[in-house]
Amino acid sequence: MRSVPAALVLGFTLSGVSFAAPATAESSSEAPTLTKDSINNATFREAEDATKDGAPKGRTKGKADRSNMKAEPDTKRPDPLLVKVQVLLDRARFSPGAIDGRDGENLRGALKAYASAQGLPAEGKVTRAVFDRLQATSQDPVVTDYAITDADVNGPFVEKMPAKMEEQADIGPMRYTNNREMLAERFHMQRDLLSALNPGVPLDKAGGTLIVAAVPPTGSGKVEGVPLAPKVSRIEVDKETKRVRAFGEDGTLTADYPASIGSSEKPAPDGTAKVKAVAFDPWYTYNPKYRFKGVKTNRKFSIHPGPNNPVGLVWIDLSIESYGIHGTPEPEKIGKTESHGCIRLTNWDARDLASRTVKGAKVEFLDR
Repeated sequence: MRSVPAALVLGFTLSGVSFAAPATAESSSEAPTLTKDSINNATFREAEDATKDGAPKGRTKGKADRSNMKAEPDTKRPDPLLVKVQVLLDRARFSPGAIDGRDGENLRGALKAYASAQGLPAEGKVTRAVFDRLQATSQDPVVTDYAITDADVNGPFVEKMPAKMEEQADIGPMRYTNNREMLAERFHMQRDLLSALNPGVPLDKAGGTLIVAAVPPTGSGKVEGVPLAPKVSRIEVDKETKRVRAFGEDGTLTADYPASIGSSEKPAPDGTAKVKAVAFDPWYTYNPKYRFKGVKTNRKFSIHPGPNNPVGLVWIDLSIESYGIHGTPEPEKIGKTESHGCIRLTNWDARDLASRTVKGAKVEFLDR
């Protein structure tokens, strides 16, 4: 495996969680019913014109039907329709980040990007036109059953992940901390959504059945036959929208991902660069000259590969020294936190981009 230099990435912490899928504390009698059928059968319905009943136009009279999309989605509870929309966006490679069934900046960014690519108004919300276009992309269920295996239960896992990077060098392979984290990331999901979909299902016993997002599972190791189609010859890193866009040789937009891009302390670079190489399951090598906040040692050290490696499952090396596009040990924070200069994607998005990017691809950093 190739060792990559210490990227300018944000320090992170990982906390352990229990080996069970409890119902979330946010559940209530008013929450939408979150089941496999309610998600797969979710439909978009426009608000009815209730002016004849004296209500303002665009508002419905009486109790709202929570199985349908509201003008202002409830950001506190997973919504069946938003789960469906996020899975369809993920499949279309307009990534919403970790699928959580909630409204948020990553979802709005994905909706804007998808609508714009389809020649529709980029409003950043679910509309009739956007929903119909997304639903037409696939008739397959958006959530499906998954049987927990012995391998899922037995791991191995890292029982306790040190917060300090220099201590992580002694851990060995940077595996998941438990199977809840592993299963959520495998199916591109937020851990809380995995729990909300599977209340009471024990994750420490093989044979149980989980409801999961029906997306290509996050893999590991080298991807054979790269670059895969559609090949990516140009990448845009948009600092304003916090999105990374991939383009084919003919200029066609092929994918759009949420990203954490630099910080005020250590901003991402300007101008253009080129992709020098791609490393799957990379080692992480820390160089003391970067003086990362929270790293006290003055010695060089290396951290083993794995999903909880500081650069996740992928390193896309750029022609600007020490900068790259890479994965992350904390996919749920992508687009919501800063990085130390580099461009972070979820592990599944980073693997998707890396598996399609040609050597020498142009990378443009945009400030607009």
